Amino acid sequence: MKQQLIFGLHSVERFLKQAPQSVFSIQFIKGRLNPRQQNLLDQARALGLNVELVNKSAFDKADGNHQGVMAMVEKQKDLTEVDLLKIAEGKSNPLFVFLDEVQDPHNLGAILRTADAVGVDAVVIPKNQSVGMNATVRKVACGAADTVKLVVVTNLVRTIKDLQQQGMWMVGLAGETEQTIYQIDFKGSIGIVMGAEGSGLRRLTREACDHLAAIPMAGVVESLNVSVATGVTLYEAMRQRNL
Repeated sequence: MKQQLIFGLHSVERFLKQAPQSVFSIQFIKGRLNPRQQNLLDQARALGLNVELVNKSAFDKADGNHQGVMAMVEKQKDLTEVDLLKIAEGKSNPLFVFLDEVQDPHNLGAILRTADAVGVDAVVIPKNQSVGMNATVRKVACGAADTVKLVVVTNLVRTIKDLQQQGMWMVGLAGETEQTIYQIDFKGSIGIVMGAEGSGLRRLTREACDHLAAIPMAGVVESLNVSVATGVTLYEAMRQRNL
């Protein structure tokens, strides 16, 4: 059984609430615990979980603010192209997000958090040249890493084309196009395709999209951070889909 470390109060709390059977152990930094940490420790002990108080140096492997708590949990099953096609088939109007080689775990975590808020059915990433699920992603996602389906595919463009054959329309975000996201119809079966930090969409990914759209920019900054751009686009999609 594969295991993985998660860090941060929100991530550990979500596991205790949703899947306590998947938690093998929880570690806190030795010393005085704040009320939220103490409450988490009490919950863990009440559930009969293994709780350890460890030196601060044990948290050196954490990337970012660990908030004095980490847990060893069961690694979730990796979802693949087969699972994605089943998700699409099981929904009348699925909404997917495709990330074309996004490499910053903070961006992936923020996108998962927004995806959870908007009700995205799956976030899709390529197997190579892309950040995957790790402790930092989980921390930034604030629990959404366990609620949003993250699908890892071998070939992103091929997966996009397979879903197009099932009737999904692909909208790629590209700053140079004149059409804006507010002119796109986001109702129906939709995939929103986001490019990598800095380089944007790769050529083949761009060419696979049915439509390209931009976010209007009134200032001197040419583009938004990919997680911010994804959030803006997803909320426009949600607005339209809820009309």
